[in-house]
Amino acid sequence: MHSFFTRVIAVFEIAGGLFGLVHQFDRLLGGRFSGVDAIVAVLGVLLFAFILVAGVLLASNDGRGTQMSIWAQFLQAPLIATPVFSYALSSGAFANLFITLQHAPRLGFDWSIATHGWLLTLGGPSPAHLGINLLALVSWLILRFGR
Repeated sequence: MHSFFTRVIAVFEIAGGLFGLVHQFDRLLGGRFSGVDAIVAVLGVLLFAFILVAGVLLASNDGRGTQMSIWAQFLQAPLIATPVFSYALSSGAFANLFITLQHAPRLGFDWSIATHGWLLTLGGPSPAHLGINLLALVSWLILRFGR
């Protein structure tokens, strides 16, 4: 039997995966970007499709859904934004705890529900920051050890 939390994770994966997939398809069909941006958009389509399928399988109590959702949450956990490389992925919701890396480092927290996001780029903000999506981490722990 699925726990309440597993069902919530499935709902966020399905909703975020669907919205992210639609957004990435719209981005691809717009076609106003260079070759690297097209590759990132195709990767976004594949990631959000993976998350959507993981959520559907998780909701239907399929064992593959649990394994796929573990990976989906793992991919959403890191938040990296440096002047050299940036990566972030969120599907459904996020609760990011991060530290800004500058002369006076500071902690920050940001959250959102009913959202999706995908960032993969060379380059990024001048005040670099590193963090973790706490919601993805907790979801990963629930899926990984809540059997």
